[in-house]
Amino acid sequence: MGIPNFVQLTWPTFLKGKEVVIANAIIAILTIGGQQLFSFFTFSCPCHVGQNLIYGLAFLGVPALILLVVGYALNNQTWRLVTGKRSPLQAEGTQNQLLQCKLTCFVLCSITGRALVAPVTWLAVTLINGSYYVCAMSEYVSVYYYGANPNITASDRKKILAAFPCSQLVPPELSRARDEVILLLRYQSQVAGWLLIAVVVITVFLSYCLASCFSPLSFLHFRYWTSYVHNEQELFDEATDQHSKLYAIQHIRKFFGFVPGSENVGEIRIPSLREWQAISGLAFLKLVDEEHYDYSLLHDWALKGLGGGGGNTIWSFYCAHKYYCG
Repeated sequence: MGIPNFVQLTWPTFLKGKEVVIANAIIAILTIGGQQLFSFFTFSCPCHVGQNLIYGLAFLGVPALILLVVGYALNNQTWRLVTGKRSPLQAEGTQNQLLQCKLTCFVLCSITGRALVAPVTWLAVTLINGSYYVCAMSEYVSVYYYGANPNITASDRKKILAAFPCSQLVPPELSRARDEVILLLRYQSQVAGWLLIAVVVITVFLSYCLASCFSPLSFLHFRYWTSYVHNEQELFDEATDQHSKLYAIQHIRKFFGFVPGSENVGEIRIPSLREWQAISGLAFLKLVDEEHYDYSLLHDWALKGLGGGGGNTIWSFYCAHKYYCG
């Protein structure tokens, strides 16, 4: 029995425009799985005074910090914000500067929100798990365990409490006290984890509500704008890929004498040793003039003999080959 047509039409429509939500959900799921594997294979509490806290906080905070940095680095908006410059078409003025400042703050908040998904998920899952918190805070518990000598010193008491995460190091007469301490610490950790989740969910919800309230766009207008930006980016990426491919093929044809994939190869050329050396090695963007760059060594080599041909040269050449122009 096939899927009804209205269902087939509804799912794509429902998912369209929710790519960010889906991506965040995937990131959260991957973070949860990674945290479980990370805890299983690497975490082992030292059960020693002074080391438990450092070890536990390191496993709590360092992965979250790394995930935060990775979240910033993998977001294209980060690099747009870092490398972007104010458009010369914008007129100077206090109003434009204020608008630019507001836009920068909005984009920065959006980037931060996306980057916080993985680290917040890591912290919430590790706190609900409780093992890291138990290890870090065991020696600081203010609990008088059963069966202990009341005249015991504070340092000895800390040593005993620090050993509680490792059951094999706890004397039998203190097993009941150990269970009580572990339960207390797990309770604190899990409550903190659920509070973190609640605070994040409420904050995200209120942020969306405030953004919608202060937005000049209506609900349907906002959906249209989102769809336009998404489609524009897709088309721009396709055009960028096709344009750069055509431009690169022109330089490759100049070097080898033929176009890759062409059925009729009239002439090929053998590059000289000097030409091979000219396109080999390391290269970065080379400034040609105030507005243009050479993108590679092959690009630089090819342009030296082109004589600054016009933009129609690429299209007129490739339209002679049915393989590229259909």
